[in-house]
Amino acid sequence: MKRRTLVVAGPAVLAALALGACTAPIYNVPGRRFDSPAPFEARAEQIRRAAAGLGWQTDLVRPGVMRATLNLRSHVAVVEITYSADAFAIRYVDSRNLQYDGSSIHKNYNGWIQNLERAIAQQPVS
Repeated sequence: MKRRTLVVAGPAVLAALALGACTAPIYNVPGRRFDSPAPFEARAEQIRRAAAGLGWQTDLVRPGVMRATLNLRSHVAVVEITYSADAFAIRYVDSRNLQYDGSSIHKNYNGWIQNLERAIAQQPVS
């Protein structure tokens, strides 16, 4: 009887472990300084160009706040980017098909946010 329980429960346990290995604590950027100085008015365009270069679509919500959406196959990630003349922050807003459970998300999401953070910080001001 115990052996039969292991045979039935075994695949379920392995599947749960495999799914857990695909998630990680969600990565937000609470504050990151831009790599070069620029006036506030130039920051929205700097963020838009950096995001577009990585496939993100951006919408200006109001001065100092932008919403960015990444659509990859069936996966969707939505973040809010707040910014000033000196720094910016990126915060999770919503997602689809990324296994978000309130604190963890598919590990690829964190890589996308880290790439976006780096691209924004390093994007030249025009």
